[in-house]
Amino acid sequence: MTTSRRKFLLTAPALAVAASVPALASAPEKQLIHHVYFWLNNPSSKDDLNKLIEGISTLQPIPTVRQFRLGVPAATTKRDVIDDSYAVSLFTVFDDIKGHDVYQEHPIHLKFIEKYGYLWKKVVVYDSMDI
Repeated sequence: MTTSRRKFLLTAPALAVAASVPALASAPEKQLIHHVYFWLNNPSSKDDLNKLIEGISTLQPIPTVRQFRLGVPAATTKRDVIDDSYAVSLFTVFDDIKGHDVYQEHPIHLKFIEKYGYLWKKVVVYDSMDI
């Protein structure tokens, strides 16, 4: 009886780890957050701002986009840590890196760059993964 109990206590942790391996293998990938900031060539042009917003809006139907948010700088209190010098921001979420990569090469995305790229002087992208 003591031998069986000792054997059980020694093998139980290994069994627990083995039982969790299939769960780890099938765990979903972490989502990718793709946040893009645009600075206009002509920052004072409302027409250019509206054209850029129109262009960015065309990206929403790309099938791998899970969340889509389009924004302009908020009128929050000025602080040293806030950069509100951009004109438009785009926040998108993808299921994984593969979904993001499909988005990057999608004809709608490529057409957006070709048709509206003349409007911006600078683009900064922050990609991050859920933890």
